[in-house]
Amino acid sequence: MRQQADRAMEENLTAVTEFIFLGFSDLQHLQPLLFVLILLIYLFTLIGNGLIIAVTVADLALHTPMYFFLRNLSVLEICYTSVVVPKTLTNLLSEKQAISFLGCAVQMYFYIFFGSTECGLLTVMSYDRYVAICNPMRYSLIMSRKVTLSLAAMVWIVGKLVACEQTAAIFTLPFHGPNKINHFFCEVLPVLRLVSVDTSLINAIISFLTMVLTIIPLILIITSYASIICTILKMHSGEGRHKAFSACSSHLITVIIFYCSGFITYMRPSPNVSVDTDRALSLLYTVIIPTFNPIIYSLRNKEVKEALRKFLTRSNISLFS
Repeated sequence: MRQQADRAMEENLTAVTEFIFLGFSDLQHLQPLLFVLILLIYLFTLIGNGLIIAVTVADLALHTPMYFFLRNLSVLEICYTSVVVPKTLTNLLSEKQAISFLGCAVQMYFYIFFGSTECGLLTVMSYDRYVAICNPMRYSLIMSRKVTLSLAAMVWIVGKLVACEQTAAIFTLPFHGPNKINHFFCEVLPVLRLVSVDTSLINAIISFLTMVLTIIPLILIITSYASIICTILKMHSGEGRHKAFSACSSHLITVIIFYCSGFITYMRPSPNVSVDTDRALSLLYTVIIPTFNPIIYSLRNKEVKEALRKFLTRSNISLFS
């Protein structure tokens, strides 16, 4: 009897080797429509952000720190959505919506990596706008090529360190119980619910780190824009005020969208949120939000619009010549 009990315990403690997504299993009749909609949005994200990258590289007039950071932002948007969408599209066409244990860890790592890096990049972009508007005479000296590259490298490295720390902390925990993730990708909280031990401490640590990594950049952004607004209000020329506001409005809109979607998603009381609401919010920030970047910068930025027009004109000529 003792041997049978030990054997049963060993079977119960068998490590999980794969996870099953429950994401859209309750919407079988809508999955073909979801596939088409998500695919179209994803293609728009790739094309839109790809054009931003191509235009800011091709046009020498856009070889400035502001557009260097914008290229980084477009790269991040493409990478961020590509971590989730291709696997989601594959699962929508599959009967068994599964991912290996290692695949889940890799997906979570890059999801945290790109999300954390974007948070830092938006902060650096706000500093760039602060220097450009509040200290324009020293802008080229302060935002030198070396400083620009160092700031960009810093946010990518910090994002990588955060992702390594959080992913390692989660996937070194024991997974011996259920393997069904009530989501459509390996997000932190749904995966933590499957851990076989008490996760109160790791939940508290991750929540604290998330708060630090979002609130501190937000405070820095608010501080930058408070100084920017004060400087703009002191300008005597209406044209100068309009030009200064236009120079930072696209970035400000991007920040508002990024943080609003983040706070709605992560600062809500989890027990009171239905699976449908959680899924809809996740679709918002992983699939839809990344499409906003090219729309905002192409519609509100005259330099980008002009460069895009020139780029498309040259492309048409080269295609038909």
